[in-house]
Amino acid sequence: MFDAVGALVASRSPLPPPAERRRLRQAHALTLDEVAAALKVRRATVGAWESGKTEPRPPEREAYARLLEQLAKLYPAPESTGVPEDTTVPQTFTAVAPPAQAQTVAATPSTPMVSPSAARTAAPSAASDATATATEEAEAEDSSTPPPAVVRAPAVGRRPRAGRASHGAHRPDASKPAPVNTPAPDGVYAHGPLLVLDADTDRHVTGYGLGGLILDVPAKSLPALIEWTLTEARLGAERLHGSGKDADPLLVLTEAACERYGLPAALSHEERLAGRLPEGHKVIKQLQRADWQLTRRGLGPWARIYHPAQGGHRQCVQLCIPSWRALDGRAWSHAAQLEPAELARVLGVYAQRVMTPVGSTAVTGLHLMTALNPPTRAGRPDADGRRHSEHRPGSLGTEPMDPAPCEAPDGHPVLAHLPRFHVRGPDEKLMEEAYDWARDLTDAECMKRYLVGIDVNLAFDAGANGAGVGLASPPVHLTRPAFDPSLPGSWLVDLSHVDPSRVKVGKQWRDLDGHLLPSPFTPSGQRPTGPAWYATPTVAYAVELGYDVTPVEAWVRPEHGRFLDGWYKRLRDAYVTTMADLGVGEKLSPQEFLEAMDGYKSRDPELGIVVDAVKMTVKGGIGKLREKARGGGWKPGQAWPALARPTWRPDIRAAVISRARINMHRKMVALAAATGQYPVAVLSDCAVYAADGPSPLDVLPHGADGKTVPGSFRLGVSPGMVKHEGTQSVLWGANVLEQLAGDGHIANLARYIKTGEVTAKDTGE
Repeated sequence: MFDAVGALVASRSPLPPPAERRRLRQAHALTLDEVAAALKVRRATVGAWESGKTEPRPPEREAYARLLEQLAKLYPAPESTGVPEDTTVPQTFTAVAPPAQAQTVAATPSTPMVSPSAARTAAPSAASDATATATEEAEAEDSSTPPPAVVRAPAVGRRPRAGRASHGAHRPDASKPAPVNTPAPDGVYAHGPLLVLDADTDRHVTGYGLGGLILDVPAKSLPALIEWTLTEARLGAERLHGSGKDADPLLVLTEAACERYGLPAALSHEERLAGRLPEGHKVIKQLQRADWQLTRRGLGPWARIYHPAQGGHRQCVQLCIPSWRALDGRAWSHAAQLEPAELARVLGVYAQRVMTPVGSTAVTGLHLMTALNPPTRAGRPDADGRRHSEHRPGSLGTEPMDPAPCEAPDGHPVLAHLPRFHVRGPDEKLMEEAYDWARDLTDAECMKRYLVGIDVNLAFDAGANGAGVGLASPPVHLTRPAFDPSLPGSWLVDLSHVDPSRVKVGKQWRDLDGHLLPSPFTPSGQRPTGPAWYATPTVAYAVELGYDVTPVEAWVRPEHGRFLDGWYKRLRDAYVTTMADLGVGEKLSPQEFLEAMDGYKSRDPELGIVVDAVKMTVKGGIGKLREKARGGGWKPGQAWPALARPTWRPDIRAAVISRARINMHRKMVALAAATGQYPVAVLSDCAVYAADGPSPLDVLPHGADGKTVPGSFRLGVSPGMVKHEGTQSVLWGANVLEQLAGDGHIANLARYIKTGEVTAKDTGE
């Protein structure tokens, strides 16, 4: 009789509404399959209970009610905001965040999940519609500006990984810490900046995000995927500047995900040369039928898919396809071969600390400049109450600018008047480049045992710190001007009288062996022989060394500022923070620093990839400031796409490289003046010294206080400080010099000091 009464009660066990059942399951990261297996019913049956199509019956009803009761204690229903979960929240001046929804994490079904605290519940503040529609910085091959998105609450869940089409079964390592803030469980961008999408053999698609987040992706086609991303996935990132724009969601497609959505796993040879799929591809036609548009890049390794602007709001999603070579191995190492969850961690950490990738690291580095220093801001309302964008002081503006003739690379339209085969010399062309200098070893150096290479951390980033550069106004030409070190520009001046053997170090004149030091004024390290064009930092250094300068003419920029300061700080913090996660902190003694650097990438290879990507973002971003023409159809004198960008600024690149090279020379001079040690080779940010011991400490002596020679190289992790690049024997160096000798050329040992390997390409064999 008691059993009968119990069964009667169980047959009417109270259940929450269908929508609440689904919320509770998702909050605990349970899939329909897992619930169905526990209750011994079909997956579709549980789905019908959650949709309200059917109600559970005994004996499953009692077990299902108990499950929901326990979950309700763990995840109480959020307080209502008055906005339904499926209500669109536009990004305007004010926005109401959708109700909180617990984050799904990668865990085994038996592992209880604790709902993370809401770190950011408010929607990001938005700039005016005018700012949102302002000219957007684009890379060379894509200058079109897709439009700001609307976001709704997503359907969240997690699928088992068994049976994946492209990878072995794998779950993220729950024991591995994610050294970043995981996405908040609510808010407009609750699920972070990106998802890595993968498909299993049953064609189910799973999205892997930052902090172990895993989402079910219900979309069955690429147009549906874009729609789901913008309306349900809650992906994106807040703007880096109040006058900028929020980052678009990024979807990274594995090979299996590509095949699931009708894309090839790899591009053909012709498609790879074109950098995109042909216009007639079936997936592109699907997008067109759904009114989605592609930028001029088309559907390639990095693609943007968008709707035209509606009321100034962006509706844009970015795609990254690693199997189409989107992740260059020089910047991203083996990231393209990682499991989806691991790749999501690598890209997610980079996105949080630098920005959401928008292309190669070079392209991203360039976009970061504009994201941190937008060209426009919202102006005051007009008579009709509408706001329009206006130029933002301190930025580069929205219009491209012609360089001074001396700053233009060969083939630029401003040089179209020159004869076709005319070769410009130093008195016609600004040649501010990094060092590539080497010399023979002295007899005393040959008696030492080792060659030790030291490398400057983020040398170009350090060169950008505090650099005064021209802003949005064109250069002004001057004849016989007085040199002004505070005025950015290019100066035609004769520095051949500067004697590298006698220089001012601080306030004292010092005699050095000028033949053992590279000239600070040329990339080759050779002493200039007559007038040449130099950027302001180079000429200012000649004055610092104690010499008078008399410019013949100049192209200067009266409107100037420290445009790159925010860029420097963002990348510096990204690098230093990631290195700290790898066990290399800022406040280490020189010996502790060298010990910490020993094998630091092996402690967390994924973060090691992030470190390399940050380095390449610095180098590539500076390089993009003077991107050259590419492609077989271009002819000298014609414009190329990069010239349409306001950030095509060879003068800024020249100033940064000049500062980096001068910083290098200044430290070499300080070390030589204090210790009598001179470099035997310098390549960009690496200098090689002969030493009695194999450690950088044998080159850079330190006092009892742990400090090195004032003004010289310092061991440490911050940009501008140095690390150990590599050590080889002096005998090795002699063999390389002999092996590569020819036509009076001296091999640059700094090129090979890291590994000691000399390739057949280097020897010409």
